[in-house]
Amino acid sequence: MTPRGYGPGASFCPRCAAALPGPPPTACGDCGYQLFVNARPTAGLVLLDRDPERPSGVDDSGPRFLALRRAAEPMIGRWETPGGFCDGWEHPADAAVREAREELGVELTLGDCLGMFIGSYEFQDEVLPVLDVFFLATLDDQSIVLNPAEATESRWFPLFDPPPLAFATMDQAVRAAAHRVRR
Repeated sequence: MTPRGYGPGASFCPRCAAALPGPPPTACGDCGYQLFVNARPTAGLVLLDRDPERPSGVDDSGPRFLALRRAAEPMIGRWETPGGFCDGWEHPADAAVREAREELGVELTLGDCLGMFIGSYEFQDEVLPVLDVFFLATLDDQSIVLNPAEATESRWFPLFDPPPLAFATMDQAVRAAAHRVRR
């Protein structure tokens, strides 16, 4: 394993480079730096094709949500909801709006927060904890232009019958959205 100064596999102090006495949470024996493994915040979207407050028509099969096929590891080729990591000091709501622009080329109307879910994300040969914050949203403009570095395709799926998604927290968020819409 490559020596690391961060994450769950940290083996040396990121401040002074001394060997750590054990994995985080720990403190450096040389300089006293305390090292923790904290969940990285992300912002995700459950984008609905109609306003969930609008009454359903007789022939309406219910709302649909937008999923993207991942273009990169981890979980390449699996369906996911739009979203990504928050930048330093960025509020999750702002990150959700930014991610919609970056991944879909669209503006959206951000709705309620669906919840926060603890998950994991494999990055640079480590499994990192993440705190995924999901929001309901609707598109202001339906003309989606996918970023090919992020996704290879998009598709609308029934909210009440979703496919398996790339990450368990996405499954949880879609279930939370379905529950909220049913109320």
